[in-house]
Amino acid sequence: MTTQTQELTVSIGGVSRTLPTVRAGNLGRVPLVEFIGDSEFTNAVAQEMVALIPEGTELLLTVVTNALPLTHELSDRSGLPYVCARKKRRTYMQEPLIQDVPSMTLGVAETLWLDGPHAARLKGKRVTIVQDVVASGGTAQALARLVERAGGTVSGYLAAFRQGSSTLPVVAIQDLPQTL
Repeated sequence: MTTQTQELTVSIGGVSRTLPTVRAGNLGRVPLVEFIGDSEFTNAVAQEMVALIPEGTELLLTVVTNALPLTHELSDRSGLPYVCARKKRRTYMQEPLIQDVPSMTLGVAETLWLDGPHAARLKGKRVTIVQDVVASGGTAQALARLVERAGGTVSGYLAAFRQGSSTLPVVAIQDLPQTL
């Protein structure tokens, strides 16, 4: 990892990316990881992460946006199915599970929505929660609560990057500085 004033360079699986930094509330500047639209980086990260999926995992759970392409690639490589929670209610949702996110690193309160048929897929399953970056762990905790409410069991927390401190046992392939 190389740091410069307004960016941070990371290398994973032979692929390097220079990440811009953005202001995040009172945290100062934090690196912005983007998987959407970057197949080469997403594939390199997924390749490194697939070996870290906890043994016994039967299903992956993520939240729609940046972690979605990463989770899709993990699913493709591992053969494990995945389910996505959304950040907004969709009109087609049937009896969704709704979970507030207790705190957001970027200072934005959110609510997660898990469509009823998707929640049913978690019942009785050992589920690994997949994220792009885990900082405080608030989103991961909200996803874990959805798993429990749907009748599943959390088998682990997996992230491409860990930033800052979380009380959750998150397995990540690389740590990012808390602020730059």
